[in-house]
Amino acid sequence: MSETVAKINIACIVNGARQRVQAYPMARLLDILREEMHLTGTKEGCGEGECGACAVLLNGAIVNSCLVPAIEADGSEIRTIEGVASGDQLSAVQSAFLECGGAQCGICTPGMVIAAMALLARHPHPGDAEIREGLAGNLCRCTGYQKIFASVVRACKTSGEKLAGTR
Repeated sequence: MSETVAKINIACIVNGARQRVQAYPMARLLDILREEMHLTGTKEGCGEGECGACAVLLNGAIVNSCLVPAIEADGSEIRTIEGVASGDQLSAVQSAFLECGGAQCGICTPGMVIAAMALLARHPHPGDAEIREGLAGNLCRCTGYQKIFASVVRACKTSGEKLAGTR
């Protein structure tokens, strides 16, 4: 005889706003963000934690939201790609991606931006090896990575703006 698992209340802060949803404890955070909170900027690429398209910041740490059970989001602070810009003002990373052509099809772009922001929060002026390591969990099938790499380098050189996207 199998038991039916009930939905639970999940309360968290997403992009600075309090959110409350009901979800199954083992539902994927990715699905909660996209389907319940209508934050569709976070993309599903592989669904196995291998591509980084679904990357978000969970309590300041970069995670693949396709691997995070909804129950882990309860009481947490989450930042998605929708929370990177400040109103109409793009972050340094987003501006650099536009200026350098770091985005093409758009599937990997949200995860790449989140990964670049996490990297720059840890290392405001990373070297080439640190940039490669910081982006290593994200796959891109369009750009060949050169323009993405150049975008991160450009973001590092942007003066007067908080690179990590803090407000």
